Amino acid sequence: MSSDKDVLADADALVIPGVGAFGVAMNNLSDFVDVIRSHVESDKPLLGICLGLQLLFESSEETPGVRGLGFFEGSCRHFDLDTSFKIPHMGWNQIRVNDTDLNNVSILEGADNKYMYFVHSYFIDPVCRDYVTAYCDYGMDVPVAVGRDNLFALQFHPEKSGKVGLGILKNFVDLI
Repeated sequence: MSSDKDVLADADALVIPGVGAFGVAMNNLSDFVDVIRSHVESDKPLLGICLGLQLLFESSEETPGVRGLGFFEGSCRHFDLDTSFKIPHMGWNQIRVNDTDLNNVSILEGADNKYMYFVHSYFIDPVCRDYVTAYCDYGMDVPVAVGRDNLFALQFHPEKSGKVGLGILKNFVDLI
């Protein structure tokens, strides 16, 4: 963990965690956007978790007018579900791994049909669904993970998702 740009530039991998609001997070990252972009362009692994996933997209309804990192085309939208579904989506939900020719599901090995821990009111709405690596059912088919080349991101919290979640983190470390 560092706020030193030189340390971040030399890192073998980056993790963008997340709890909070899209606009505040992008403001806090504003001094590091060039380092993050350079890292990704150097084919080094990057993992976004929860809000860290959402920040990889272009925008969010949570903070209109604030640009995200834009590694994936699309935006984050607020859940608009009937009242039988609580918002935020909080608790355990089963994920389905979605393996396509374009996405990278390598960190999700062993996670198909397993339960992960979620806390979120916004979900990603990618332009290209080919990069979605996992979905869950929460009143709709919710995209909850993306992967492409050296970019990986999860809406759920692997660190709070028991052995399977820790296995996902281990898979990411093994890539490094």
